[in-house]
Amino acid sequence: MDGMQDLTESDQKEHCMHGKERKPMIRVILLPIALLLCAQAAAAQTFIYCARMIDGVELAVHENMTIEVRDNRIAAVHDGRHDATTVDLGDSTCMPGLIDAHVHIVSQTSPTSFVDRFRLDPADYALGAVPYAERTLMAGFTTVRDLGSADNVSINLRDAIDRGHIVGPRILTAGKSLATTGGHADPSNGVNDELTGDPGPKEGVVNSPEDAAQAVRQRYKDRADLIKITATGGVLSQATSGLNPQFNDAELRAVVETARDYGFKVAAHAHGDEGMRRAVIAGVDSIEHGTYMSLETMRLMRETGTAFVPTIIAGKFVAEMAEIDGYFSETVRPKAREIGPIIQDTFARAYAEGVPIVFGTDSGVSPHGDNAKEFGYMVEAGMPEIEALTSAMMPGATLLDRAADLGSIEAGKFADIIAVPGDPTSDISLMEQVDFVMKDGQIYKQ
Repeated sequence: MDGMQDLTESDQKEHCMHGKERKPMIRVILLPIALLLCAQAAAAQTFIYCARMIDGVELAVHENMTIEVRDNRIAAVHDGRHDATTVDLGDSTCMPGLIDAHVHIVSQTSPTSFVDRFRLDPADYALGAVPYAERTLMAGFTTVRDLGSADNVSINLRDAIDRGHIVGPRILTAGKSLATTGGHADPSNGVNDELTGDPGPKEGVVNSPEDAAQAVRQRYKDRADLIKITATGGVLSQATSGLNPQFNDAELRAVVETARDYGFKVAAHAHGDEGMRRAVIAGVDSIEHGTYMSLETMRLMRETGTAFVPTIIAGKFVAEMAEIDGYFSETVRPKAREIGPIIQDTFARAYAEGVPIVFGTDSGVSPHGDNAKEFGYMVEAGMPEIEALTSAMMPGATLLDRAADLGSIEAGKFADIIAVPGDPTSDISLMEQVDFVMKDGQIYKQ
């Protein structure tokens, strides 16, 4: 049996073809094994032909390419059409599976979002997340970074997808975001005195360096993949300020230093400039939103290599919804009107300054499955199409610390491959028409 496994592919085929010439007893024992191995080899090999391919490494479009997939990995990339082509995508453009570095996969904004917290159980959120996960994958996003959910639902969702129980993208999740008392992501904001309580590090609320370290360790215990902090106020929380800094320097250092001990990267939600400047100096890996980012902070991020995840679509969505009476509370509404429209302009200036850009949408604020609209907003703000596209490839994989497996079409990487009709470098809106999705070697959409 071991000898059969050691045969080359051609040897196995030879054995399969000529098994009847073997001695009867040997044939009885070995032929079923040989046939099984041949069937597995045949089933696990796929050749995908694309008229165009963006590999995620070069800022270029390669023409007439065939991607060879074996099991769940890319085995090779060939010029031209391979004789053994099994999936012919015709005039499509193939790309690595896209990475959205900022989503909230277990929820979606609606006029009832705040009161839903008091009438829905964690199981309701978990079941509601199933279609969100599938929509995200079918939109071409094979990997996402979830930056905050209550009750560890995103962790359970991640595990259910990994086990194959439900369909969705590969998830790396922060679990519960870290906040300060009364800050963005304090779960007790906006509730009456009887329900407020006094949440602490276990619930993700910190008020000292010691609390900060404990909160990071709790996320490790919860089996999170990274840490998310709310370095400033936010738009959708039931708190007045969306801009003020909410962690002091000592607390930020404690978060980052403890996170490093546990192998965590740290993402920092930030709208106001002072809070994001403090976070960058403390050593966070990414700034999310960055609405009022100053030129000084942009240059600091460029020097430190801190990634900027802009989430333009979220800003546009909340600004639009703020014009609908009753959609947001009167605490949230003015923040949505003020902060939302600014993010795209900030992105344009940050790109011009050379700040490292990583694709992210904050989907869950805007509807899941609409993630690709972000590409159009990035191009509208001045980023060339090919750069906007690749921002969802290797830069995302690097930020997620998964560059060895994700982010490009190269031999050895996971077989995460998507395709769109035509050429998205000529028409970026084609990214909203993904018609082929392979994740981990399995075709989910064709």
